[in-house]
Amino acid sequence: MAYEEFTIEGRNAVIEAFRSGRTIDKLYLLDGCQDGPLMTIRREAGKQDTVVRYVKKERLDQLSETGKHQGVVAVAAAYSYASVEDILQAARDRGEAPFVFLLDGIEDPHNLGAIIRTANLAGAHGVIIPKNHAVGLTAAVARTSAGALNYTPVAKVTNLSRTIEDLKKEGMWFVCADMGGTLMYQLDLKGPIGLVIGGEGEGVSRLVREKCDMTAAIPMKGNIDSLNASVAAGVLAYEIVRQRSL
Repeated sequence: MAYEEFTIEGRNAVIEAFRSGRTIDKLYLLDGCQDGPLMTIRREAGKQDTVVRYVKKERLDQLSETGKHQGVVAVAAAYSYASVEDILQAARDRGEAPFVFLLDGIEDPHNLGAIIRTANLAGAHGVIIPKNHAVGLTAAVARTSAGALNYTPVAKVTNLSRTIEDLKKEGMWFVCADMGGTLMYQLDLKGPIGLVIGGEGEGVSRLVREKCDMTAAIPMKGNIDSLNASVAAGVLAYEIVRQRSL
């Protein structure tokens, strides 16, 4: 399966990408450069609410695959994003209570791809990721998802805590993975549910954790203290699947 290239370099190419409606996850601009084309690119980025990073030439040289970046490198989504409403509609279309993954700060593309794959196989209706401090839908994510990105909608939101509040108004409950939580087998995980998984090192942030209704702990028998984020997502997702099928 072929995936679209996801770095776009050079001023004209980046301007055209924005104007064609391509989803740009992040934009890297040469720090201090104020000429006309770069100001145009900044304006286009503002319209799309793209994350902009101002970096030194050395960083652009690292990101560049052609060596002709002209002071700008854009990282485009390999796939387009859905909306949160698209995810809720997918649940309605299937006549099921919503089951959604929310990912707080997953920065490793292989973890994100694996979680999207798990979400698809567990029958989740979609995945929600934050705009900042997280990987987007890059080609590496697409490859690791093993095709699941074609079937499982992924929405990107500015504020995960606010999204949880909004979804609570739709009747959803939220459970977050946390080592200090209640053993997952003791929780009622049926009904419309959001599973919140934290990033590789930090876990779920305090602000997001406080919005959750429950915290779920996975039983640990070994000598190390935590599971990889994608494995934790899989274990908890299948406890939700088990309970939903009772």
